[in-house]
Amino acid sequence: MSNLDIFVGETSGTAMLILLGGGVVAGVVLKRSKAFGAGWVAISLGWGFAVMVGAYLSAPKSAASLNPAVTLGLAIQGGIKWSDVPLYIGSEILGAMIGAFLVWVAYLGQFSAFLTDPQVLAQQPAEEGLVDQKSAPNAGPVLGVFSTGPEVRNYWQNLLTEIIATFVLVIAILTQGLNQNGDGLGPIGILITSFVVVAIGLSLGGPTGYAINPARDLGPRIVHALLPLRNKGGSDWSYAWVPVLGPLAGAALAGGFYQLAFA
Repeated sequence: MSNLDIFVGETSGTAMLILLGGGVVAGVVLKRSKAFGAGWVAISLGWGFAVMVGAYLSAPKSAASLNPAVTLGLAIQGGIKWSDVPLYIGSEILGAMIGAFLVWVAYLGQFSAFLTDPQVLAQQPAEEGLVDQKSAPNAGPVLGVFSTGPEVRNYWQNLLTEIIATFVLVIAILTQGLNQNGDGLGPIGILITSFVVVAIGLSLGGPTGYAINPARDLGPRIVHALLPLRNKGGSDWSYAWVPVLGPLAGAALAGGFYQLAFA
């Protein structure tokens, strides 16, 4: 596969992933949305379907990684060349930023209504997906639409949660085997992985919001910082290293475990 194939596949697939994944969070947490208050199950299912659509879109062009942690795991396994890893990761971050921007466009009216609602501004919201402002005093009430934040702010505990959740994701991908071209999962593997993402969300997503993907968190967090959203608050950069380092560490452990136990 060419560098152009990797760039197009990973950028477009990750953009779709974030558009649908961030979109379900926006739908659940923003007032004036028909999905407002649908809850954590809806968010977990939405992210699983988002992975499925993004991966099917990406697969004809690239390995449908859509995730620097998965890219790292596949590189350790041998499914992705190490020389291609920087292009994969750069494309995934760019795609995540594009997807986050499109979430803002799609929910522009809801963002405006939510961030000018006196009731919202007068309290520190604790609805599903919103950042706890008491533990993240600089974070704004819509940051949870774009990136993750812990319910209990303990950096090492949060880091460990992300390592464990990402280990589950990556080892589940690696043990399914590559497709006949040797460069990613086949159609059934993509479907299985989507269910794995739902399972992680339901079982391990409660503590941190389960980033399990550095691009998924970092790209939209950058977009949140840049968007002209009145009353949006800060982007909680003091926490941003956790959903980057944790997934990468979990992926490295999964890749190493795979090589020891299955290769």
